[in-house]
Amino acid sequence: MGLSTRRLFLTGSLGVGVAAILGPWPVGRRLAAAFDPPPDGPLAGGVRVGLLRFRDEPDRMEEVYGAGLDGRFRQDLSTLTTDTLVTPNERFYIRTRCPDTIDYGKPWTIRLRGRTGQSIEIAADVLAKLSRAMGVHLMECAASARGGLVSAAEWSGVPISEVLGRLGPLPGDARVLVSGFDGHSRYDEKSDERGASWIFTRAELQEAGAFLATTMNGVALPVDHGFPVRLVVPGWYGCTCIKWVDSIRLVEDSVHSTRQMRGYAGRTHQHGVPKYARDFQPAVIDLAAMPIRVERWRVGTRVVHRVVGIIWGGRRTTDDLVIRFNADQPYVPVESYVHATTSTWSLWSHLWRPPAPGRYRIQLSIDDPSIRTRRLDSGYYGRTVLVQGV
Repeated sequence: MGLSTRRLFLTGSLGVGVAAILGPWPVGRRLAAAFDPPPDGPLAGGVRVGLLRFRDEPDRMEEVYGAGLDGRFRQDLSTLTTDTLVTPNERFYIRTRCPDTIDYGKPWTIRLRGRTGQSIEIAADVLAKLSRAMGVHLMECAASARGGLVSAAEWSGVPISEVLGRLGPLPGDARVLVSGFDGHSRYDEKSDERGASWIFTRAELQEAGAFLATTMNGVALPVDHGFPVRLVVPGWYGCTCIKWVDSIRLVEDSVHSTRQMRGYAGRTHQHGVPKYARDFQPAVIDLAAMPIRVERWRVGTRVVHRVVGIIWGGRRTTDDLVIRFNADQPYVPVESYVHATTSTWSLWSHLWRPPAPGRYRIQLSIDDPSIRTRRLDSGYYGRTVLVQGV
């Protein structure tokens, strides 16, 4: 029996035990059934009696705090359901808040500069009029998805390739430097975060479907999300998705990497800290998965735990997601999920009966060596819970 078939039933060393007690998981269920128990499902007649708190959960969730480079908002991922996979603007994560010296009292323009000195300006208002739907895309901060710095929104904008076309034919070896306003009145001089800019090849931007976003979930970008224009590079870490874009410039292939690129080198899987932009690997998000909540259910006299999580990133979908509960345990197929897209996240769930009270480290993996999962393989997305009673 293949993994994709086995996944439709409660299987594996843990799953068989649960299946023997609760019965098989129905074939052909809706995706929502994994998160809202169907009447004939294994949790039918049960009552959710609580959640297990992850031991590494940040203290400040769903709260805007700090300013400038220290500004944060962390989405509480434990609340995700099939109906809330598009994040409302007020709950979309924030890694840096709007610079306090930005001047919204004058029209916003983006300066386009070619390698031979030509320079033109395009007004943000013009971009807004040209904008069209770009779909739902997830964005993950390279610093801390576990801490709620990952969200998904529906964007509208203009492909950056169309904007670059205003400069005429481009040199074959030209790279594209996208910069955003970064006039914060306070800086940590020891930090490498100052200077919001990233350098791409044209092919990278084209392949990713990068665009200059002007709206987010149907309204103008909020100021903390880059109003009036931000770059969105689908499938790349949020550090490349420059906010408050005010300059796009063609640069030589020999150009040095930017300060922001160097600051995020270790978080975007680079080999050391490359001096030149040409030596940077694309800052793409590998296929990743993590638990977002562990529910306690009482079904009759039995206690059953249901782990719910998210899967996102990568270049292709998979049905080979596996889970384990501590490093000395084998991985088993995740029981219930439909991974239909890589542009945003999907939910999965897995029934679990811990054999005894104690501390458990929940980790995911992909049972397919052809899929690259660098951060997932490192254990970065693992979460720990303490089970006090079974």
